[in-house]
Amino acid sequence: MMNLLHWRLLVAVADASNISRAAEEVGMTQSGASQAIAQLEASLGFAVFTRERRHIGVTSLGERVVKEARSMLARLDAIRALADESRGLSGGRIRLASFPSVTSTFLPGLLRDFKRLHPEIEVIVLEGTDQEVEEWLAADTADVGVVMNPVPGRAEAILGQDAWVAVLPASHRQARYARTRGITLEELADQPFVLATGGCAVNGKSLMELAGLQLSDVRVTVRDWISACLLVREGMGVALIPESALPGELRGLCVVPVTPSLYREFRLVCSQAGKSSRATQALLEGLLKMKRSA
Repeated sequence: MMNLLHWRLLVAVADASNISRAAEEVGMTQSGASQAIAQLEASLGFAVFTRERRHIGVTSLGERVVKEARSMLARLDAIRALADESRGLSGGRIRLASFPSVTSTFLPGLLRDFKRLHPEIEVIVLEGTDQEVEEWLAADTADVGVVMNPVPGRAEAILGQDAWVAVLPASHRQARYARTRGITLEELADQPFVLATGGCAVNGKSLMELAGLQLSDVRVTVRDWISACLLVREGMGVALIPESALPGELRGLCVVPVTPSLYREFRLVCSQAGKSSRATQALLEGLLKMKRSA
């Protein structure tokens, strides 16, 4: 049986002429999207799409299906807009502060799903360092912000967590056995080090200090996680990187777990303005529902 996500996927494929891009837009894997399209066509009893090597077209009968699907989704969005209007949410705006590594990894899916539930609410993302996020929350410049490892009782909702990993050159003398047993902070502290901050106060240096250690040989300090990995690949040293910030291409690198495991946790914290904002509270309620259904 086809569900709402399948119909959104169908329209997205028609618009993008590409299953991969459509799958990303609706929050599915490429294989899952391909399977869903095949199921939809089998259920209908005819082909909606034509498939060529680098292009997905729409059949003449498929055009009619896509038109009806667009109309159905538009009517659903209109119903949701009416529901928002009844709750005083119509035309609402949320200023959400975050830092780059979270903006690109944890937020897209959340904002996509929220937009489907509340099409009339506008979300504006303010991107800065973790210190800037705190300043924006204190000044009510942001309604809600992503805060790393907040003190207990301060946050409204958990967004996600991320493991810290060590990145070594593939030729590193410890690479072979570290892949299986991991590596400790003590083993990393005295090595040539590429310090990446990601614009955050929590980074390799602060993790070492929290463990009572000091980095003895920082060769270079950069803000960007990817830049740090490129320098590691060139043999400049080792680095501590959040797992979600690793580059897609790991050639020449050895990524190993830190032992004992270390995590950074992201939570959403409201400013005083956000606590009284109906739109912001709707965002938090939606996140909690998604967490419960996951």
